[in-house]
Amino acid sequence: MTLVWGDETLSWQDVVQVARHNAELTLSASAWQRIAQGREIVEQIVASGHIAYGINTGLGALCNITLPEVQLSQLSRNTLLSHACGVGPLLAREQVRAILCAAIANYSHGKSGVSVALVQHLLALLNHQITPQVPSQGSVGYLSHMAHIGLALIGVGDVEYQQQIVSAEQALAQAGLTPYRPGAKEGLSLVNGTPCMTGLSCLALDDAARLLDWADVTGAMSFEALRGQLVAFDAEVIALKASPGMQVSGLRLRQLLSDSPLLAKSVGVRTQDALSLRSMPQVHGASRDQFDHAARQVNIELNACTDNPLVLGTVDNWRVVSQANPHGESVAMAADLLAIAMAEVGSIAERRLDRLVNPLVSGLPAFLVAQPGVNSGMMIAQYVAASLCAENRQLAQPAVLDNYVTSGLQEDHLSLGTGAALKLLKLVGNVWQILAIEYLLAAQALDFHGEAELAEGTKQALRRLRAEVANWQEDRWLAPEIARAVEVMKNGVC
Repeated sequence: MTLVWGDETLSWQDVVQVARHNAELTLSASAWQRIAQGREIVEQIVASGHIAYGINTGLGALCNITLPEVQLSQLSRNTLLSHACGVGPLLAREQVRAILCAAIANYSHGKSGVSVALVQHLLALLNHQITPQVPSQGSVGYLSHMAHIGLALIGVGDVEYQQQIVSAEQALAQAGLTPYRPGAKEGLSLVNGTPCMTGLSCLALDDAARLLDWADVTGAMSFEALRGQLVAFDAEVIALKASPGMQVSGLRLRQLLSDSPLLAKSVGVRTQDALSLRSMPQVHGASRDQFDHAARQVNIELNACTDNPLVLGTVDNWRVVSQANPHGESVAMAADLLAIAMAEVGSIAERRLDRLVNPLVSGLPAFLVAQPGVNSGMMIAQYVAASLCAENRQLAQPAVLDNYVTSGLQEDHLSLGTGAALKLLKLVGNVWQILAIEYLLAAQALDFHGEAELAEGTKQALRRLRAEVANWQEDRWLAPEIARAVEVMKNGVC
């Protein structure tokens, strides 16, 4: 599959296709023309000796130091070397690729002033599956992650290539590529902008979209196993709140459960259910609404020019403008908001699965095992879910509210958007585990009722899991089965 960017509006799904699913990426003819024109403006500025920040000056607090033309390529190289000072665990392969995608999207507008050759080299990294090794920590919004990616372009550092970790120089040679020599402004453009937070947020959106659908499925299974009162999802009632997300989740829950013989027999067994059961449309729906807002903000950023300075106009009538488009506040806020929403999806799921293992409210054997006592059953799986929810409460604290002063007071308000996106990715990873535990427990609970009593939708979800994980008769190693449940969810359409 090949994607051509440059003529149409991009979406986070486009980034996911390249970063996660290895689609080949290229740019349209008009995108290449825009890039070439922007570079021509930069070359004219350099030749004329006109002073322009980032083109022939120092960077950050050194912006008032002007440099001769012979030093500009060295400045770009030095920028990559000095800014590549990240620490901590390495980013995953798909995360680095997502950042690369967002950077290429930014350059495709032709407002950064980078050369056609630079963008071609970035595309070559993607399409030849050369993935720079990038430490995950050290960004207040930009700089360090992209600097490590830039090192690979110039043949410095290590990369993953053909499932091995090798030097960038070796990988480039084996792929028939040569190290790139960055020119004026290109070092700054490589580390600037918002591709880190934007690319990472695209991956988080992909996870969150699938988790929101699965939450309706595992929630429906728990609801049916606990003999919930389906009237809470009545279409007329749900329509009284004009939340688009609530309408979606309400409809999905009705579709999953409306033909359940068990629920038909359970009408009136209680006046109302616990809120973790009857408020699923409201909670899942609110999270869907926040997802839609976050996706809109990420898509706006993905299609934005986020470099500083920006090169505007034509070769005959140009401007170089220093501004703050790389700040990334909107993406940072969106990632923080989505983190809160997805933490709530996990939190309400943990409350549901806790009810499944509690015989005082479930009407089922304690901890969902036929012979409790000698068997602990699903007891500790609920502990794990509770632990993950506790961690998610920490991860859902807003990163954007933090602030630090950098670059000698020159950069004195920061978005912390890359940190927001990274903790969002960790949080949604936890939600996969929480919903997988609910999936296992709800399936075990439904087995006690028997397939003949189940709705068609929940029956299909149960069968999908049972193809990989057998019913529990007595205790066995549970950790691998949680992992298999996660894989069933990630690989399946719900």
